[in-house]
Amino acid sequence: MQAKHLMTTDVITVPPEAPVVALARLLADRRIGAVPVLAPDGRVVGIVSESDLLRRLAGTAEQPRGWFSQMFASTHADAARFTRTHGAKASDIMTKNLVSVTEDTPAGDIALLMEERRVKRVVVLRDGLLVGVVSRADLLAALVAPAEATEAGAEEDTIRRAVEAAIHREAWARPFFIWPTVEKGVVTFHGFCDVAEVRTALRVLAEEVPGVTEAKMAVVALPRALYGAE
Repeated sequence: MQAKHLMTTDVITVPPEAPVVALARLLADRRIGAVPVLAPDGRVVGIVSESDLLRRLAGTAEQPRGWFSQMFASTHADAARFTRTHGAKASDIMTKNLVSVTEDTPAGDIALLMEERRVKRVVVLRDGLLVGVVSRADLLAALVAPAEATEAGAEEDTIRRAVEAAIHREAWARPFFIWPTVEKGVVTFHGFCDVAEVRTALRVLAEEVPGVTEAKMAVVALPRALYGAE
């Protein structure tokens, strides 16, 4: 299985000048862990993750260094750290050392790369342009997928990825708590949900995806306070 079989193609991106406040709201509202930063020509110039935003937030509370530690400080490193912890735009706080793969990179190589570089996701590039993102969750899903998909299996995988993309577009869907499987056109939602309105909306969401013949629920209850329901 390769990156093109795993990646999420419906990727939310932001420009370098996007305000930090807007980035924090975007990640919170869309329940995503990171957004790639694209230059005007479409090149990926960085990625802003939850860690970058938390670092920016923590930076506002940094304590001044003592005179002794300042003697051994690196001007270059300190200046870069100041920009990342006080910057107001995506270009200021983003991680620039991107970990990228191609569409043909095998799943095993991606897993090894994530482990070695200690990252939670990699960007997938084609001729230097973004075509998708592979996350740890995508790799975990690959563990339960067949090594070689039949024609029917490939169609089911296409439907599954379309449903997953639709889930990630809706903040109410809580993509980290819900995941779909597909068999013969029937979508089954697994995970945790204790909100009847969300279960109904998930069924409607799935039925709008071409190729879906039915949507079922195999979710279990999650404490409403944890899920975010009132």
